[in-house]
Amino acid sequence: MASDPSSVLVRFAGVAKTYDGTTFAVRDLDLDVRHGEFLTLLGPSGSGKTTTLMMLAGFEAPSTGDILLDGRSIRATPAHRRNFGMVFQSYALFPHLSVGDNVAYPLNVRGVSGQERRDRVARALAMVRLEGYQTRRPSQLSGGQQQRVALARALVFEPTLVLMDEPLGALDKQLREHMQIELKALHRQLGITFVYVTHDQGEALTLSDRVAVFQDGALQQVAPVDRLYEAPANRFVAGFVGDATFLEGRLVSRHSGAVELELPGGWRLRGVDGDLGDAPPGTDVVAVVRPERIAFTSEPAGENALSATVEDVIYFGDHLRARCAIDGQAVATVKVPLGPRPPVGGAVSLHLPAEHLRIYR
Repeated sequence: MASDPSSVLVRFAGVAKTYDGTTFAVRDLDLDVRHGEFLTLLGPSGSGKTTTLMMLAGFEAPSTGDILLDGRSIRATPAHRRNFGMVFQSYALFPHLSVGDNVAYPLNVRGVSGQERRDRVARALAMVRLEGYQTRRPSQLSGGQQQRVALARALVFEPTLVLMDEPLGALDKQLREHMQIELKALHRQLGITFVYVTHDQGEALTLSDRVAVFQDGALQQVAPVDRLYEAPANRFVAGFVGDATFLEGRLVSRHSGAVELELPGGWRLRGVDGDLGDAPPGTDVVAVVRPERIAFTSEPAGENALSATVEDVIYFGDHLRARCAIDGQAVATVKVPLGPRPPVGGAVSLHLPAEHLRIYR
């Protein structure tokens, strides 16, 4: 569905990027970035997400297609004239400058001086909760504090949008999660458009309004986070975003979006058409279900139920995960509330709700 033109800040229109004329880092990209949203570009290494960000920043030029800002092409606009803030994983702070001078650098380049510069630096540092740190050097700061300085520097000149390339990748897990919460709160406070690159699907789901998933240079799906998780557009997205159990089988029938498949053991399951196209009965398909949607049931012969054996139970702090063996299939993972553990080696029956079982080619 096309975006309302009035809501679009950036538009990638038929953009492709190749370095050798044969292999494409990005191909056939049509993507809108909306005013004020937090959009994350997500994908594995080499998927095209960082190249897309670099083309938007002006550090790379599209081989074909165009990039529009508020309806006007910026293809010929150099990076320093695009008025975009940038935050990198490496922070890229000047070690010989104080925090205040690091933050003030973009203002100096733009000719802002005197009291206005001091006021803007103070406001930017207050946004990231670093009041009073102006005279310190980057070497005197923790990794999280350095990242905040880099963010303040990206915000100080009131950019049109902020671009972030794996900005939390160098932080430890606890600090990274804390910074995710701070980034999300700051985005809501400022209302500035953020475009963020990561390979961490959990980070993408936590931070974003929408996520654009890339693979092999092609956009696979762009959607709000809940839609992306609950209704992946294809097998790749289903496997890359979040945990899932995959069950291989054969398509039996389909009607009005409802699908029936048969597993090699003879079990029949009903599900929802995920990406079957015009696949006829007899086609090899895969059923995908999230671990929190699977439930233990006392009715082994019930609808959409499978027999399994508990192989292991793993403690995750706020829940348990049972790994269950199903004949002829990969191990199924079941998210279980804290409480009595299913017995390892015990026979169980698993219920897979039809509305949460998506079928793909």
